[in-house]
Amino acid sequence: MSSNVVVVGSFNVDHVWRCENLPAPGATIAGRYSTGPGGKGFNQAVAAHRAGAQTTFVCALGDDAGGAMARDLAAKDGFALAAEASAEPTGTGGIYVDARGRNTIVIGPGANAALSIDFIGQQQPLLSTAKVVLAQLESPVETIEAALALAREAGATTVLNAAPADAPSSIGLLKLADVITPNETEFASLLGRHVGERVEADDVAALDGASLHALCRKLVGNGTVVVTLGSVGVFVSHAEDTLRGDTQPYYRVGAEQVQAIDTTGAGDAFNGALVASMAQDPEAPFARHVRFANQFAGRSTEKEGAAEAMPHFTPADV
Repeated sequence: MSSNVVVVGSFNVDHVWRCENLPAPGATIAGRYSTGPGGKGFNQAVAAHRAGAQTTFVCALGDDAGGAMARDLAAKDGFALAAEASAEPTGTGGIYVDARGRNTIVIGPGANAALSIDFIGQQQPLLSTAKVVLAQLESPVETIEAALALAREAGATTVLNAAPADAPSSIGLLKLADVITPNETEFASLLGRHVGERVEADDVAALDGASLHALCRKLVGNGTVVVTLGSVGVFVSHAEDTLRGDTQPYYRVGAEQVQAIDTTGAGDAFNGALVASMAQDPEAPFARHVRFANQFAGRSTEKEGAAEAMPHFTPADV
């Protein structure tokens, strides 16, 4: 088994309630219920596959209906799955989505928290064939560190989606990533924990380019930082000596104009599409990969759901 994109991460069975407004503390409100596949890792694997990359998803699953769902959906969608069998139940997510497409999410990690370093070690032949390896923070930090270390040793480009914002991370983990992709909340959290810079998440998008670039450089000396800013777009910061084919060390890319009805998996769509584009055309300027990922993520918000909302849309379609 070989793939040009390997995604290491989480699978959840999502339980979703769509309601007029997000519930306030102590409130009981009516909503429309649905369930389906999710988890940042699985969403990103689906996105990478549907964006045209040969993809393998590495995860841990319980021996239950959720685990069977993951295996069945991966087979039906057409990408490979390497799953560690866990005694824990398959992960779950409780999601509320309001009429404006905003969401709040509660995760039950289950098997995701049991993804082991030993199992990652067994995937060394797979990781050694990958062009790009993508991971998130819904799995144990030490396991993600092991995956990125093996990938980098093999010569793959390593990408870390430093999400969710309250997940543990380390400077060592950040140094193993060639590219990190936080949103504004995750970026503010990383700055506070690892740099000692206090920046409010709501203020990140309003910072001028030079100031935001300086903060990115404090966070990671040599890597590329891609800060996703929702409706404002994306900010990219490169190390001066590693521009990845771009002509400038930092820049913004505006958001796509879409009719968003559900933003639940938009960040995952962006990440999956970004690594798919990087793997399929590694010599292209990085800005091209970012623009494609932006378009892909925008399209994903025009349909309800997370993994199921990922469009079939490749760089060749642009």
